[in-house]
Amino acid sequence: SAFTSGVSLESSPNTMEHIKCPILQEIMKWNGWGYVDSKFQFNKKGQAEFTGKRYRLSGMVMPALKEWFESTFGASLQHKTPAIPNSSAVQPPILNEAFVEDLKSTGIPFSQDAEDRVFRAHGHCLHEIFALREGKVGRVPDMVVWPSNHNDVVKIVELACKHNVCLIPYGGGTSVSSALECPPEETRTIVSVDTSQMNRILWIDEKNLTAHVEAGIVGQELERLLNESGYCTGHEPDSMEFSSLGGWVATRASGMKKNIYGNIEDLVVHIRMVTPQGVIEKSCQGPRMSTGPDIHHFILGSEGTLGVVTEVTMKIRPMPEYQKYGSVVFPNFEQGVACLREVLTLITNVFAGHALKPQKFYITKFKGFDPNRLCVATLLFEGDRERVLQHEKQVYDIAAKFGGLAAGEDNGQRGYMLTFVIAYLRDLGMDYYVIGESFETSVPWDRVLDICRNVKERIIRECKERGVQFPPLSTCRVTQTYDAGACVYFYFAFNYRGLSDPVHVYEQVEHAARDEILANGGSLSHHHGVGKLRKEWMRETVSRVGMGMLKSVKDYVDPGNIFGNRNLL
Repeated sequence: SAFTSGVSLESSPNTMEHIKCPILQEIMKWNGWGYVDSKFQFNKKGQAEFTGKRYRLSGMVMPALKEWFESTFGASLQHKTPAIPNSSAVQPPILNEAFVEDLKSTGIPFSQDAEDRVFRAHGHCLHEIFALREGKVGRVPDMVVWPSNHNDVVKIVELACKHNVCLIPYGGGTSVSSALECPPEETRTIVSVDTSQMNRILWIDEKNLTAHVEAGIVGQELERLLNESGYCTGHEPDSMEFSSLGGWVATRASGMKKNIYGNIEDLVVHIRMVTPQGVIEKSCQGPRMSTGPDIHHFILGSEGTLGVVTEVTMKIRPMPEYQKYGSVVFPNFEQGVACLREVLTLITNVFAGHALKPQKFYITKFKGFDPNRLCVATLLFEGDRERVLQHEKQVYDIAAKFGGLAAGEDNGQRGYMLTFVIAYLRDLGMDYYVIGESFETSVPWDRVLDICRNVKERIIRECKERGVQFPPLSTCRVTQTYDAGACVYFYFAFNYRGLSDPVHVYEQVEHAARDEILANGGSLSHHHGVGKLRKEWMRETVSRVGMGMLKSVKDYVDPGNIFGNRNLL
């Protein structure tokens, strides 16, 4: 084990007798994104390659990546900043012995092992991963508990209330809002409630096209199991390999195919959540009700502050009979956005990349296009074959009106797959003095171009003022589209050589960027959620009265602050 303190899994009789899932940290990095066997690295010849066998990119050599990396960031393969292979001593657990004794009598597996605790003490914000790479560990959960069904969760919550223990629900650990960080001022025992063993589809109703699913299941597993029966949910966030159904509900998640299938709030028919006041759920599985404010909307986006989501009924659809990728290159971002707006009248899945300059990896020169301004839209069409082909023709006809050139199916598929590996690029950067992050917002159509321009300029200006010695990467893409606006993602990274506290500088710049987003009519978050990272802006976002409403729900449902992760409020 890479850690000191705690109990090892082998020696603790109450730990893990009947865990059926592979334990996450056997296959996932503890201090970076994704699978242990998958990463970008520069080989002996200085060429970038992506290791492992899990992705279409795996095993591929990308000769252009080194040049892009060095020219974009002023980075050099000679200047390395490797991660420290293991962590400093973890604080011994603060244990409420009476709680532990009562928990033992339930037979629900738990662990006090340092490795288990550290793994569940963080999400994937830059400051969290940077600290882990330096071997720094702050407050972590004192124990991890693995319920295997709804009733186990009921028992855990009852015991937590009885013994005044703090519970932090844990799904897939992909949070980028500091939502999983343990409040350092918390003096009670903190228990991470890992829902990964609640991973079954309980039933599929083929008449109503719904599935009742335990909330700990991760996205790719949910799709795989549904596909075996000929169905899908169509909910595909970038994190779907690792993020959980309960996490989607708790953060109001959105996926890449939302134009056809909807966001999580559109897919959910019924939710069961265990709170300190008892179980909250509706009495029937009706598709819509007019029974006062929708109680689901107290649960959706509650970010682990009110309880644990245990079971969800979701809409499902027959798997599409036909799927086709595509891509369009536009001379510039402005024309790409204008095209997306018009394409919206056809329902299809489209997202435009303001080319994180990934086109350098996979798009040959287009005649007459300025390579520094061109932008790429990735397309995915699905449905019955005839309709897909008809839609495809309509989209390419619209694109042509905006100067767009079809760039082929292969580029489309690569662009779509790139969204799943983009997070691995940050770990590569961190090996060579480059830190970065993505953040998102939603904004009305008439402000999309303004917000993109102003936020990118603000990032560049702030970096300069704060002593960043190399020009930062500051770019964006439109990822989801609506009748009244769009979701915009910003990508921002810089070479921090010469800075004594790079994370602090990064956080100041990101803070300024969020101020700029709000000043330009953007939202606090489109789908990442608030957590602790963005909660200082909550009042101005939802109003003083709105905050009071949220707080009164918290005070009623959880008067003892058992769910004490301190997100949102």
